[in-house]
Amino acid sequence: MTHVINDECISCGSCEPECPVDAISEGDDKYVIDAKTCTDCGACAEVCPVDAVIAE
Repeated sequence: MTHVINDECISCGSCEPECPVDAISEGDDKYVIDAKTCTDCGACAEVCPVDAVIAE
């Protein structure tokens, strides 16, 4: 299982530096998580101010 960023993302960028494997990058209208790189640690979900990061 990996984490994904849903449409609630406000593109604040707080999740990106928290990812220990650099799986998060800025997309066109929200940040995105590379499912192949994500290790499901949940660090990004802990810092998201709008709870846009969810386990999938």
